[in-house]
Amino acid sequence: MSAVCREGRLPAMEFAEKSSVRNASGGGEGSLDRLLPSVNTGLSPRKRTTSQCKSEPPLLRTSKRTIYTAGRPPWYNEHGAQSKEAFVIGLCGGSASGKTTVARKIIEALDVPWVVLLSMDSFYKVLSDEEQMRAASHDYNFDHPDAFDFGLLVHTLRKLKQGKSVKIPVYDFTTHGRQKEWLLDMKIFVDTDSDIRLVRRLRRDITERGRDIEGVIKQYNKFVKPAFEQYIEPTMRLADIVVPRGGGNMVAIDLIVQHVHSQLEERKLRWDMAALASAHQAQPLPQTLCVLESTPQVRGMHTIIRNRETSRDEFIFYSKRLMRLLIERALSFLPSQVHVVQTPQGQDYEGRIFHGKRITGVSILRAGETMEPALRAVCKDVRIGKILIQTNQDTGEPELHYLRLPKDISEDHVILMDCTVSTGAAAMMAVRVLLDHDVQEEKILLVSLLMAEMGVHSVAYAFPQVKIITTAVDKKVNDLFHIIPGIGNFGDRYFGTDGPPDWSDDDMDEPNC
Repeated sequence: MSAVCREGRLPAMEFAEKSSVRNASGGGEGSLDRLLPSVNTGLSPRKRTTSQCKSEPPLLRTSKRTIYTAGRPPWYNEHGAQSKEAFVIGLCGGSASGKTTVARKIIEALDVPWVVLLSMDSFYKVLSDEEQMRAASHDYNFDHPDAFDFGLLVHTLRKLKQGKSVKIPVYDFTTHGRQKEWLLDMKIFVDTDSDIRLVRRLRRDITERGRDIEGVIKQYNKFVKPAFEQYIEPTMRLADIVVPRGGGNMVAIDLIVQHVHSQLEERKLRWDMAALASAHQAQPLPQTLCVLESTPQVRGMHTIIRNRETSRDEFIFYSKRLMRLLIERALSFLPSQVHVVQTPQGQDYEGRIFHGKRITGVSILRAGETMEPALRAVCKDVRIGKILIQTNQDTGEPELHYLRLPKDISEDHVILMDCTVSTGAAAMMAVRVLLDHDVQEEKILLVSLLMAEMGVHSVAYAFPQVKIITTAVDKKVNDLFHIIPGIGNFGDRYFGTDGPPDWSDDDMDEPNC
């Protein structure tokens, strides 16, 4: 069994599954079903919704895939820090006892997004050549604790509890290698009759992993059964809940779901947008803010793009001019060092070059995406990531819907792009995502064409080492958290899409902020 999630991202809850031996791959079809008791394992169509809305599942179904449209609400407070750790459940039981079935039924019944299922299969140690030969002849003990990389497992769970991004190793059962404090809040033991477990194991290993009956029974008697009796069965006394009969015991699963729901409710955060708006009134603008000099040219471009009568072509043209100036100004805050070159005349010239590993741009969709051409025009071969954040209309909170970041972004200087920032709620979520991917706070530059003072203060208060660069700062936001006097809905004006007449492109009404 392999891990369901190859890369865990910002999980709200995790399942860590303790399992027995896993070996080999491939297989044909078997005929051992008749030996098993009849158990209804059919699952109803899975729904994933936010806990605020139960009216209808937020799903987009196509002929080939299902897209979950429920986003993840904030997992941090107004200080930008995670205030509650993720809730982790540990499932233990013998080989083929039904651990995965129990886990999936709990996830199905919880009906909440952002649940990650981990399997200890992913944390097997890479075998040496000699160990691989023993495994091929069914003489390697995959059920002994020494077969697992517990150091990596503990490290992974700790990062998940802290809300960090992790990469889950993918274990190859053919080559027996990897493709390139108390951590559990709830402990569950799945107790299934040993005869049923043996039959399930025979069916799985023969039909799914291409092994013969003799080899399966040999490994079971030599390693699986003794390991279960020595290492797995004694942990039953440590369990908070024992689930007899595995996935067929819906009474036990319902009790578990009720308890988890209560724990998640206790850990839920609620943002008070009005309090956020008034928290920094009359405060001086932070020193981490840089506003582009208001030259006649800059002032003139603002006059054009703020004018409601400006045509779309004119709006795009002058917005792009401002974006180019803004990006150039932001690049001046990147670290540099002295570098001497020789001119065509044979003379030395003492200049400067970027002092860092890489520059990566990350746009907050959709309006932030319009700033990518300006960045690409001045940064050759720059890498681009994207984040989609939208507002939950029931709670008023930002929700993370989509995330695609370049590999190894933790070592980069990141230019985070958004066209307008009103409350700062979406910008804060985007910064928090970058921090959870181990980007250093002082290496993040937030660039925006227009910001409200409220948004500037919110971001600076939560993340005091993030540099903020903009072309203008407006003083007010209205009761709907629109920037005043503002620029309107930037995305609608730029892309030519229609929006309600009272919309403004701020980070609570437009998906890009």
